[in-house]
Amino acid sequence: MSELMLSLEQIEKEKGISKEVIIDSIEKGITDAYNKYYGKNENASVHMNRETGEMEVFANKTVVDEVNDDAVEISLEKARMISSKYDIGDIVPVPVTPKDFGRIAAQHARSIIIQKIKEEEKRLLYEYFYSKEKDIVTGVVQRYVGNNISINLDDKMDVLLMESEQVKTEHYRPKDRIKLYVVGVKQAVNENQESNEKDGKKKNKGAKGPKVIVSRTHKDLVKRLLEKEVTEIADGIVEIKSISREPGSRSKIAVWSNDPNVDALGACVGKNGNRVNNIVDDLFGEKIDIINWDENPAIYIENALSPSEVLSVRVNEEEKSAKVVVPDDKLSLAIGKEGQNARLAARLTGYKIDIKSESQAREAYGYGEDDYDYDDYSEDDYRDDYDEEGYRDDYDDEYRDDYSDEEYRDDYEGDGEYSDDYSDEEYEDDYRDDYDDEQYDDNADSSDQQESKD
Repeated sequence: MSELMLSLEQIEKEKGISKEVIIDSIEKGITDAYNKYYGKNENASVHMNRETGEMEVFANKTVVDEVNDDAVEISLEKARMISSKYDIGDIVPVPVTPKDFGRIAAQHARSIIIQKIKEEEKRLLYEYFYSKEKDIVTGVVQRYVGNNISINLDDKMDVLLMESEQVKTEHYRPKDRIKLYVVGVKQAVNENQESNEKDGKKKNKGAKGPKVIVSRTHKDLVKRLLEKEVTEIADGIVEIKSISREPGSRSKIAVWSNDPNVDALGACVGKNGNRVNNIVDDLFGEKIDIINWDENPAIYIENALSPSEVLSVRVNEEEKSAKVVVPDDKLSLAIGKEGQNARLAARLTGYKIDIKSESQAREAYGYGEDDYDYDDYSEDDYRDDYDEEGYRDDYDDEYRDDYSDEEYRDDYEGDGEYSDDYSDEEYEDDYRDDYDDEQYDDNADSSDQQESKD
């Protein structure tokens, strides 16, 4: 076997590029070289011996009774001298290899091989990361490039984690391993693609590798981490219904079990909270609240506001709004620090939530104590016409800026409807003891919510 064929086999083993793909490119490229040096012949083709690596040029000629053009035709007599099987109308490959063609072929073969290797590497990279789109990859931090971070993905290529896709509370060092969500993958630019027209001049840019967009802030990062950690989700037994997230601070996840014998909450939390804690570690300490989803919007909203106790929920499905009453001493817990708990609950459920304490509700609505009996709002009142697809994630702008930091205390006197203006603020790392003391329980009922460790 020739040195060329041994090199092609080595390339196939090391880079995963098929030897046949490279040989096909060599044959095509050298055919073009033949036409350039010896005159264009559309019927000419180059064949490379798969064992020896030797190349021959053939002119494909049609068998005729009388030859009018020797470049494209051959007589039946001459054709049968090559092989007795040929008849009128058949195509015969006739060897026409020039004496010095070996030198010309060698000059072009090397450049063709290098070019094809680059093209195939980019194609394989694109196919690999395209298969990872909307999924998680592992990256190793390389260095900071301005405010962006260069990260090596799966030991295959380097990408930039843009500042807009970084969690502000996270800080990385070189060699740190982090999980990233692949938002999108774009195809490589063709080598001779004309672009960047300026001042009437066209500039050609060489082929580039695939562009992979990654994120640490996307809410589906939490979803994919949970899917990989919880086997019941991968098996389709437990379903993730909705996620709301404030990156680096807290996420709320609504889950539902398709099997009445499987507790969705317990499956996601795991024994002693080990499953959810693994996700918290991947998110550098971001808190994870897991609640039970319910098709009754009143029950769903009550669960979403955990860990606060809820006395009453009144839902207006047409306006996608709800009025919630909580005990006087639980108002600040229901609203959360800077309105976070109420804001995440609203994003999770798709409802605009107006929270009032029991005393505020009596004053505002004139209701008596009996009016807040939750039994008045049975599951059947909401189940039939509740539309899960009514969920939307753009309700934030509807909330009023009625609260300041001083108003979130147990004797809160303001309106219970939270403001989304807090959504763009920085969130402190210290959370109230009410969250830190929560324990995970595999047998939690539909009103429990699990919280992760810091």
